[in-house]
Amino acid sequence: MKKLINSAGSLVSDALRGMAAAHPSLRVDRENAVVFRAAGPRPGKVGLVSGGGSGHEPLHAGFVGHGMLDAACPGEVFTSPVPDQLVEATKGVDGGAGVLHIVKNYTGDVLNFEMAAELSGDEGVEVATVLVNDDVAVRDSLYTAGRRGTGATLFVEKIAGALAETGAPLAEVARVAREVNERSRSFGVALTPCTVPAAGKPTFELGETEIELGIGIHGEPGRSRAAMGEAREIARIAVDAIGDDLPPSGDTLVMVNGMGGTPLIELYVVFAEVEAYLREKGATVVRSLVGNYVTSLDMQGFMVTTCALTGELTRLWDAPVETPALRWGR
Repeated sequence: MKKLINSAGSLVSDALRGMAAAHPSLRVDRENAVVFRAAGPRPGKVGLVSGGGSGHEPLHAGFVGHGMLDAACPGEVFTSPVPDQLVEATKGVDGGAGVLHIVKNYTGDVLNFEMAAELSGDEGVEVATVLVNDDVAVRDSLYTAGRRGTGATLFVEKIAGALAETGAPLAEVARVAREVNERSRSFGVALTPCTVPAAGKPTFELGETEIELGIGIHGEPGRSRAAMGEAREIARIAVDAIGDDLPPSGDTLVMVNGMGGTPLIELYVVFAEVEAYLREKGATVVRSLVGNYVTSLDMQGFMVTTCALTGELTRLWDAPVETPALRWGR
């Protein structure tokens, strides 16, 4: 294993130290492992908190800033943040209008956010929760009851974050966040497994000519295995899996997300095939992202995430955003 780390045990702490040095727009509470906006909460604005295991960067801390999250809680690699950590984040972003928790559907995340919401409520903070469960690959897995939360987490954070900036009330921000999740679907493909530093070995075995279909973002294997083929063929498998669950139509937001180890040139090849195939099926890709946004350490592969847009969701997607990993309009 070759990793640019000091030690597996200090990896998250060292990364947070680097994030603090690189981004003065953020305030990094290293003691509690929480990343905040440096400016602090804005009175009357709903605060947005998300989090999860590290290893998915830039998710979630890279999306803290204007138009997205107010705080993010990174756990250890592929490990949920703890309730005390989440409570510190929730209290730290409360501007008097309540706080929205955006939670990926993994058992540890769900349980710890639930506990944090209860504890925060006991301290007088109103909390609403939105569960992201966009992955069509599995209904249940080692990590979840129901579908996993994957790429649509970014869509929820961006669109809900834009609405929160307008001063909308907590119930409305939560409603829109849930609508984004309901309109979004994802499917991922791995060319290689990833290697967790603490384990020092790949999370599963994959032959030189094999690919894994339907992977999650914690290095877990998918629902089936296939032979490596052309990008066109693999992209169509992903789009078909999404379409079997939610047939594509109308204006669509599409993200072709790298899993951490895939060159951008290859992601653009995949996006070209995804866009063309969606067009064949009657959908129009009007907004897009291509790059590494929701990763799985050093895994090679990609994930396709789609969202069926409305006029309101498009306007909120287009609204200004300024975070370390996503920015436009300011």
